[in-house]
Amino acid sequence: MNFLFIIVGLLFAALIAQLAYLQILHGTQLKAEVSRTDSTVETNNVQRGMIFDSTGRVLVGNKTHQAISYTKGVNVMAPDMYRTANRLGKYLTVPTGSLTRRNRADYYLASPSREKRVDSQIPGIKNVAQSDVNDKELQYLYSHPAEFKLSKQQKNDAMIYARMSGAYSLSTTYIKETGVTSKELAEVGEHLGEMPGVKVGTSWTRDYPYGSSLKSILGTVSSEKIGLPDNKVNQYLAQGYSRNDSVGQSYLEEQYEPVLRGSKSQTDVEVSGTKIMKEVKRYGGQKGDNLQLTINAGFQKKLQSLVRQAEGGAGGVSTGTYAVVMNPNNGNIIGMAGVDRNPSNQKITNNALGAINNSITMGSVVKGAMVSGALMDGVITPTNNTLTDMPITVGGTKKASWFNKNGGQNMAVNASTALEVSSNSYMMQLAMKEAGFKYSEGAALNMNPNIFNTMRGYFNQFGLGVKTGVDLPGETTGLQGPTTKKHLGNALDEAFGNYDAYTTIQVAQYMSTIANGGYRIQPHILSAIRGTNKNGGLGAVKASVTPKVLNHIDMTSAERKLVTEGLYDVVHGTNTWKTGGEMDTIKPEISAKTGTAQTFYKGTETVTLSLASYAPSTHPQVVVALAMPNLDYNAEDNNMKLAKSIYQAYWNTVQSTSTLKSDTNTGNTISSNTATAGN
Repeated sequence: MNFLFIIVGLLFAALIAQLAYLQILHGTQLKAEVSRTDSTVETNNVQRGMIFDSTGRVLVGNKTHQAISYTKGVNVMAPDMYRTANRLGKYLTVPTGSLTRRNRADYYLASPSREKRVDSQIPGIKNVAQSDVNDKELQYLYSHPAEFKLSKQQKNDAMIYARMSGAYSLSTTYIKETGVTSKELAEVGEHLGEMPGVKVGTSWTRDYPYGSSLKSILGTVSSEKIGLPDNKVNQYLAQGYSRNDSVGQSYLEEQYEPVLRGSKSQTDVEVSGTKIMKEVKRYGGQKGDNLQLTINAGFQKKLQSLVRQAEGGAGGVSTGTYAVVMNPNNGNIIGMAGVDRNPSNQKITNNALGAINNSITMGSVVKGAMVSGALMDGVITPTNNTLTDMPITVGGTKKASWFNKNGGQNMAVNASTALEVSSNSYMMQLAMKEAGFKYSEGAALNMNPNIFNTMRGYFNQFGLGVKTGVDLPGETTGLQGPTTKKHLGNALDEAFGNYDAYTTIQVAQYMSTIANGGYRIQPHILSAIRGTNKNGGLGAVKASVTPKVLNHIDMTSAERKLVTEGLYDVVHGTNTWKTGGEMDTIKPEISAKTGTAQTFYKGTETVTLSLASYAPSTHPQVVVALAMPNLDYNAEDNNMKLAKSIYQAYWNTVQSTSTLKSDTNTGNTISSNTATAGN
């Protein structure tokens, strides 16, 4: 017993010594530490930059909303937020559809009295490590859901509490971003003094004045509720973002996030203990810079409508329609539209991005590149390029031109005429010549499989089968068929566009390369990055996109002339079998290549129509490319009808024909703004 008294006496002596050490020797220092004020910086979001069309019209703006926000103080504990959430819930109603089981449990346990009641039901809770107590409490609640049911009001308060809990010290989160009523604003404002950290402020959401047809290109922005994407959270945090910040999630909004985000406001905050003593704004923040696109909003809206109308009348198992309109001299994309169609239920959905990521067997539209490749390869020349259109029979298989299936229309055609009448036979003979193969009717097709690489190499120079470099993520390269010896017969199909698959934007780049004199220019949708003027509109240019030439086609002027004359004659020629005569009423005059591919959709024989064209035929200003896969097999002119409507919309909306003047030497039209590289 004496021993125990001695131990107790020693412990009291040690306690007294420690108190003397703290109060007498270091009391003043510790008191000063408690009273010390710290300075820190609070940041807040600013308006996101807007997106404008080529004429300065707003494509993506910011809609302003009255909002209720919460700035979490220093060392604020769960019971503090619980009390504030309950007070705020008296005056503010928030959506509770996203309230999770964990949110409800956290709110339930934030009440000290309820947490104590839960702990009393957990055997051995006193012996559980403090770090594991919450897990035990959650397990109990999840297994006894009837014991923590929340009323409608409590669910509202729990949602508010969940949003408060998502903030960290001196960060600001929105409790209600949109839909705050006048009554809620008045009542919350009247009771702000009772709710530490709650503020009445402003939030912004994206607004689309010209509708959502371009939304797949423009991209989306995450809400404050969703915050940073999980797969990039660390990257964004390292760049100074908060977890609940809104960021671009796709396409232009994501690609140009650093430009659009702006710089947050900064406020110096003095903190004493758990209280905010003083706030002084250091920097008011800077709204994000704006993007100006090459797209004309009025034309884009019309283009999307025309594409949708064309698909609506397609019927059968048609799977979509896609169109790209661009300036061949600088790569500006003036409009890009598309729709997908589900043949099983006939549902049509907008998908402008289908123009860059849907691979389609285009058919004869590629023949301009085939003839160009043969000229560069030297198997034909500007003075020696006449062959006989006849059915080609190899290894027991016959392939022929559409107008000469059985040999009854055998005739001599040169390179230009072959384009005018869309001769499959001519293109197949070019392929055999490039392979060094001497054709003999009925003989085996004994070519080197390297012919695929030869043809594709020339196609690639024009942009067919390679990425165009368009400044949008998700572009595909198209699809290539197998090239083994047993697929040699498909090399002939490749020559007239019935084997590999390309995207619509590749077809547009290919025709632009012909139209501008042989320069493959990278297409782009961004024109410039611009600031904001005092009226909130487009400000000064901070950076602009200049045309980028990816390669130049090594053809002589005489070789190019053969091709461009053929494309002109497709529409305006005199041959009975010309394929584009329906478009000869388009003014100014156009040059074009139509395309028809024999395709299949789930065992059903279909036809895919395409078209690549430019106007005016002399000094081109605009290229129109389109594709319509899996139409009814008897479809003939859907592509030309759509092209006529697109050109009419272009000259009515984007560029007036008054900017063009007549060329008295040719009867064609030329632009007062000449192209960078003419034919």
